[in-house]
Amino acid sequence: MLKLKPSPADLLRSSLQSIFKNKIRTLLTSLGIIIGVTSVILLISIGNGLKSYINDQFESLGANNIYISPRKIFNRSGHFNREAGFSTVTFNQKDLSALKKSLKNVNYIIPVSQISLTLKQDKNTIDVNLIATTHDYAMAQNQQPSSGNGRWFTRQEESKKSKVVVLGTQVATDLFPEGNPLGRKITVSGKKLKIIGILDSLGGGFGGASLDINIYLPSTIGHDIIGNQNIQTIMVTAKTKIQIQQVQDDIEKIMLKKYDPDAFSVYDQSQILSSINTILSTMTIALSGIAAISLVVGGIGIMNIMLVTVTERTREIGLRKAVGAYPQAILLQFLFEAVILSGFGGTIGILLGSIGAKIINNFFPAQITTGSVILAFGVSSLVGVIFGVAPARKASKLSPITALRYE
Repeated sequence: MLKLKPSPADLLRSSLQSIFKNKIRTLLTSLGIIIGVTSVILLISIGNGLKSYINDQFESLGANNIYISPRKIFNRSGHFNREAGFSTVTFNQKDLSALKKSLKNVNYIIPVSQISLTLKQDKNTIDVNLIATTHDYAMAQNQQPSSGNGRWFTRQEESKKSKVVVLGTQVATDLFPEGNPLGRKITVSGKKLKIIGILDSLGGGFGGASLDINIYLPSTIGHDIIGNQNIQTIMVTAKTKIQIQQVQDDIEKIMLKKYDPDAFSVYDQSQILSSINTILSTMTIALSGIAAISLVVGGIGIMNIMLVTVTERTREIGLRKAVGAYPQAILLQFLFEAVILSGFGGTIGILLGSIGAKIINNFFPAQITTGSVILAFGVSSLVGVIFGVAPARKASKLSPITALRYE
């Protein structure tokens, strides 16, 4: 029985005793909270994992790279420009020469052209992206084949229009499942190319196709296959991160001599990363909000069960009030019970969410953070307070005489 002025410890002990009298009911009551917290933890973990993965990918592909592309890719606020349509602008060798002549504080200025096509080898086929570029591309993008997997093409092979190719790991696996394809030849648009290198797995392409389905050719032979000398993207590597902004400004001055401001974009990897992270954050918040609906459903379940509990314990409440228990003590006890129910559900949900995130991480990037755990537990406890107030107030306002007469 509660004291006239029970301490928090007394309230907690009494609440726990009442809750765990019926363990099955407690578990079922907390089920909505468990599902909600588990869902929120998993979705936030996947969002955080994707952000971390993409950041690592960008760092591994060269942090000082600046890109020049047709059309205005970013708007004034720095986000992807949704209104940007198809561009008729294509760069050429004159643009490349102008940049090489005028730019300072750069290590590489690299043209990149690309087409999609289907490769066949015996009975195996795969859709690939053909990248026509220079020998410097591997250094700028940190994409040298690892030991035992061949090499990148050289400056001499590029100048001599050597028929050589470097394969992404998925291309090599799909076309040659039986073994190492180094030294063998594949046919690309009627040209037989010798495989001289195989790249390690690079993973996703930042919202596009996987980088592992790319094949890389010297630009000299690559443009013959593509059928023109157009350059789709120009990549510039600044010597240091501090010089990136100055190099971007210099590039814009050079390009504005020939093109309108809206005809091209100059951006670095941090701008791409910032836009992608913004999209991922918005998506994670939206999905977590949807998952949190089950928390509301769980809160309604707790309120319903607590209202039933008040009805079942009407005589007990009347007896306690008859011997002098304050309405505040009754209110706090039922409120404690609601918070404990939701906190119990939140704890189970966090455990299940953490286990689930570790399992998912074996197949897809997922990363648990302390902040997401604290947020999930705090929200689940808050749900207990919000939905526990009505039953607690009902219990505290019962007339002791009416309650004692209750059958």
